[in-house]
Amino acid sequence: MTTQTQQDQNALDFHEQLKTVLPRLRIYALSLTRDRDAAEDLVHDTVVKALTGRNSFQPGTNLAAWLFRIQRNEFISGLRRRRPTVPVDTAIAESLSHPPHQDSGLIMREFMNAFGKLAAAQREALLLAVLEGLPYETIADHTGVSVGTVKSRISRARDTLERLLLEGETRQSTEDTRASTVRPHEGEARPPVR
Repeated sequence: MTTQTQQDQNALDFHEQLKTVLPRLRIYALSLTRDRDAAEDLVHDTVVKALTGRNSFQPGTNLAAWLFRIQRNEFISGLRRRRPTVPVDTAIAESLSHPPHQDSGLIMREFMNAFGKLAAAQREALLLAVLEGLPYETIADHTGVSVGTVKSRISRARDTLERLLLEGETRQSTEDTRASTVRPHEGEARPPVR
């Protein structure tokens, strides 16, 4: 009977110590997985393994260290189970060709060059309309011009960008762009609206 009582007491101590270590196990699991749901699953798997292998734990030793080792091993085993396996022939074939990555950088560079050629007022109106999503009335209030002027600036900016990008004219001087936005004095001919 005394051995049964001793075993019952050891099991009770084991469970109590396990309960006190659970919050630390959750923190450690979260640091390993960086995902709350995966961390909870890892803690669950760790506790199941610990309860299953409770007989291998030696009373009087550090239970927390034992549990952390189980959790770490369980995490590594999970990574190994999820690691994709690929036939060697497919891996070699895929490693020989890579999709081109240069295009996106070139396109962005060309766009930035063309965008830099726009007049400052056109750039501002286009950014406020497209990136910020502001309505024309708000842009007009912000810039201190009429709604028609805002629409005109945005339209001209789009047309100029399209022309520069399609024709490759990213080297156009900024004076040419500025000249199209300068208001003529009374009596002078207005430049054609694009």
